[in-house]
Amino acid sequence: MSTTVSTKSAFSGAPDTMDQISADVLEHIGSRDPEAARILAEEARRQETTLELIASENHVSSTVMHSVGTWMTNKYAEGYPGKRYYGGCTWHDAIEDLARDRAKALFNCAFANVQPHCGANANIAAFMALLKPGDTVLSLPIKSGGHLSHGLKPNFSGTFYNIVDYDLDPETERLDYDAIRAIARECKPRLIICGYSAYSRTIDFAEFRSIADEVGAYLMADIAHIAGLVASGVHPSPFPHAHVVTTTTHKTLRGPRGGLVLSDDEEIAKLVDRKVFPGSQGGPLMHAITGKAIAFGEALTPEFRSYQEQVVANARALAEALVEKGYRLCSGGTDNHLMLVDLRGRDADLTGADAERWLEAAGMIVNKNGIPNDPRPPMVTSGLRLGTPALTTRGLKEPEMVRVADWLDRVMTSKGDEAVCDAVREEIRVFCGDFPLPH
Repeated sequence: MSTTVSTKSAFSGAPDTMDQISADVLEHIGSRDPEAARILAEEARRQETTLELIASENHVSSTVMHSVGTWMTNKYAEGYPGKRYYGGCTWHDAIEDLARDRAKALFNCAFANVQPHCGANANIAAFMALLKPGDTVLSLPIKSGGHLSHGLKPNFSGTFYNIVDYDLDPETERLDYDAIRAIARECKPRLIICGYSAYSRTIDFAEFRSIADEVGAYLMADIAHIAGLVASGVHPSPFPHAHVVTTTTHKTLRGPRGGLVLSDDEEIAKLVDRKVFPGSQGGPLMHAITGKAIAFGEALTPEFRSYQEQVVANARALAEALVEKGYRLCSGGTDNHLMLVDLRGRDADLTGADAERWLEAAGMIVNKNGIPNDPRPPMVTSGLRLGTPALTTRGLKEPEMVRVADWLDRVMTSKGDEAVCDAVREEIRVFCGDFPLPH
């Protein structure tokens, strides 16, 4: 049977600003599946012409992006290097070993499992390695900046474990270590979790370890948001304090979407390996692991530290500019890559859902986010979570943060006025031409 495919394409072509390799790939897809290629091209244009302010998102290098679409996607590699359940894994072993070695060097630890498909899967493996169903876990709830995999009722964590909450100080909106210690003494958890999705201040991992040791608990640090800052030394490391560390490989780490588990404890490492495979996953995504290896290599360069320093400087500049315009920031500011904006401080009627919709129309991509003790439901919210990793990847610096704050304010002050949104959208489209995506 002939497998010849017509190369005639109805595909309209790649965005003008796209690098040649990406354009060639897109044209190749378009010659075989114009409909899919059109969708890909439109997403490429969206990213090229809008400003990404979602704190958990970033733009990978073209090297990382294209490495995920390679021959590595064609292979099952269940097991670990040297102990696979399928033949033909020589080079899959090599790329996984490269990813593991680079991860260990990056975080200065003894063990890395690079197979988790995402951060939540990394957390599942860590829970399974350290806990039995019904064990008590002490964590920050999602309503105060924690993550859904730290104890939300519908999630595996809230389904199989006894979750006890600690919370932020209601006045400062910061971690209250004395209060956390008191709760730990009372509930005697088996595991304490630190590391968050919407917390803008530095985490004292040593203090958390002190609390864990006092009550005989394991300490797990979920550094998904701050992994890039930690890897470059811009934020304190959870090592040697945490028994196990989990993270995503995207966000500030600027790699492909995926998860990672780290530890310095040999026995915990053995348990984690078993709970990733076969405990909670089957075949690893070797194409994603290839992208992880390359991203970790990029993160080991001196330029990556400079990038992370700029991420933090940009977050500080954006926060200061918003405060000057009358916005209230939870905890009063930021020490890392993100900030949580309480919109009620500017306009009591303004919701996160409205602001998210208006800002997207104006070319700024944000996410609505609950604030501590938010009276509004999760799909409405009183806040926005803003971050600077993706803006910094494009080369924006402090002066541009002032301009971004002005655009944010113009749109929200106008309550999404169509003319204002259209004007800002065009300004941002032109502006993005001076700050292209990484090639």
